[in-house]
Amino acid sequence: MTSPYAPHTDAETEAMLDAVGVDDIEALFDVPQSVAFDGEFGIPEHGEREVRREAAGLLGRNDDLTEFLGRGHYTHYVPSVVDDLSSRSEFLTSYTQYQPEVAQGFLQALFEYQSMLVELTGLDVANCSMYDEATALGEAATLAQRVRSVSGETILVPDHLREGKREVLANYADGPGLAIESYPMADGQTDVDALAGTIDGDVAMVYAETPTVRGVIEERLADVGALADDHDALFCLGSDPVALALLERPADVGADVVVGDAASLGTGTAYGFGLGMFVTRETYLRQVPGRLVGASEDSEGRRAYTLTLQTREQHIRKERATSNICTNQSWVALRTAIHAAWLGPDGLVDLAEDCVTRPRDLAARFDDVTGVQAPVHDGHHFREFVARTDRPARAVVEDLAAAGYAVHAVGEHLIQVSATEVTAEAEDGLVGAITEVVK
Repeated sequence: MTSPYAPHTDAETEAMLDAVGVDDIEALFDVPQSVAFDGEFGIPEHGEREVRREAAGLLGRNDDLTEFLGRGHYTHYVPSVVDDLSSRSEFLTSYTQYQPEVAQGFLQALFEYQSMLVELTGLDVANCSMYDEATALGEAATLAQRVRSVSGETILVPDHLREGKREVLANYADGPGLAIESYPMADGQTDVDALAGTIDGDVAMVYAETPTVRGVIEERLADVGALADDHDALFCLGSDPVALALLERPADVGADVVVGDAASLGTGTAYGFGLGMFVTRETYLRQVPGRLVGASEDSEGRRAYTLTLQTREQHIRKERATSNICTNQSWVALRTAIHAAWLGPDGLVDLAEDCVTRPRDLAARFDDVTGVQAPVHDGHHFREFVARTDRPARAVVEDLAAAGYAVHAVGEHLIQVSATEVTAEAEDGLVGAITEVVK
C-alpha cells in the first residue's frame, strides 16, 4: 500500500514499520474481509439518462407529507437572498479563513454572526459555530469540568432532554469521567423544588432549555441559575436565535454558557444537519471550543478581521488542546448571519412572536376537536405543543400520515405538533384530518 501524497521513502517507511513492530502497512488496519475493497465496486455502468431515471424512481419512493415536526429541527422560510449570496464562489468554496488577507469579507460576516449571538444572549463571546446543538452541549460539559470550583463530576439535565442529544452528551462525558443525571420536569417545565433537592456540591453544570423539547417556555430560569450559582456549578442554557429575540436574555437569568441550534435561520429543516451555537462569558474565553474571529487593524490602521486565539485547536496544541472539535461550519454560520441581517431586529422579533401565536391558535383549534386535549402543558409555548388524544398516539400518527400529515408521537396518548409560517397554509387540512382520525 503506497500513497502518492505520503512524502516517505521506502527506507523511512520500513523504519517506521519496524518501530511499531509490524511487517507491512496492511497490518496497521483491521478491515473485515466482508467489507474490504476487492478492486471492483460492482456497480453497472449507466448513461446519464438511465441514472436520472433511476434516481427519480428512488426519490419517488419518499412519502409526500406536510411536516408539522419539531423537537429540535424547525422549518422557517429562508429568503432567496441567503442562497444567492452564500452561493458566491468566495463563500461556497472557502474552507477556513487561514489567510485573512484574502478572506476579509467572509471573516467580517462571521464576526457579525458572533456579534448577533452576543447581542441576543447578553454574554461576551460567541464562536464561529459547532457541529450541532448536541456537540455544543458536550463541549459545555467538558468546559464546566475544567473551570468549575466544585469537586464533583455530575452534569444535571432535564428529564425531557431529547434522546439523541443525551446520547451525544454521554459520549462526551465518557472520556473525562463525567456522570449524567436527570432532574424532574413538572408540566413541561423544570421542577425547581425537585432540582433544589437534587443539586449538591458534586454538580459541575446544570443544563436547562427554553423553549423545552416540548415547546414550553421556561418561567423560572432565574431560579435555576440561582441554584447553580449557590452550588458553584455552571448554568448552561439551551435555546436558539429566533426564541432569544423574544425571551429574556440568558445573561439576565445567570447563564454562564448558551448552546443551541442556530440553523433555524438560514437552512431550514435538514434532518440532522445543524449549526451548533456556543456563547459564554469572557472569563472562559481561553476555554471556548472551535474558532473565533477577532477585529483588529492592519498595518495602515484600517479595520481588519482574522481568526484569533487559535492555540486551543488540535492543529496547534494537539493533546494539550482544550477541545478537539475543529470542523468548519462557517458557511452555515454565514447563511444564518445573512438571514438574521435580512430580517433585521424588528423582523426577527416579528418571527419570534409568530412562533408564539401560531402554535397557541392551532392548539386551540385542536382542543375544539372531540377526543383531543391541547395543549397538555399549562404554559406559554414556542413553535410547538403537545396534545393528548383518546386514541393511541401511534395510531393517530399513522392515520395522519396516510392523510398526508406528519406529527410526532411522544407518549402512549400524546402527540406533538410544530407550527411555523411555512406550515400555515396546511393548518386547515391538519385540523380536518385530526378531526377524522380521532373518531
